[in-house]
Amino acid sequence: MSTIGPKVTPLQLDPVSHERLRQQILCRDNWTCQSCGALSNLEVHHREFRSHSGADSEENLITLCTACHARVHHLGNKIPWAGPRQK
Repeated sequence: MSTIGPKVTPLQLDPVSHERLRQQILCRDNWTCQSCGALSNLEVHHREFRSHSGADSEENLITLCTACHARVHHLGNKIPWAGPRQK
């Protein structure tokens, strides 16, 4: 018999590691919103929310502008994009 355990939220990175990873993602994405192409008001978004066991990892993070970031959260985390933008 299998039991369902409590939901496990990934450990949060310390502030220095978090900022380093955030800068790495912004650089990887060429300081460009990966949804609309904006070059300002950029944020790093978790594709899979941390509250749904999403990790603080390169594979789970993407650069979005504040407007697209808000839209994604309003749409239930569906990113309106076709794939990584070409550099």
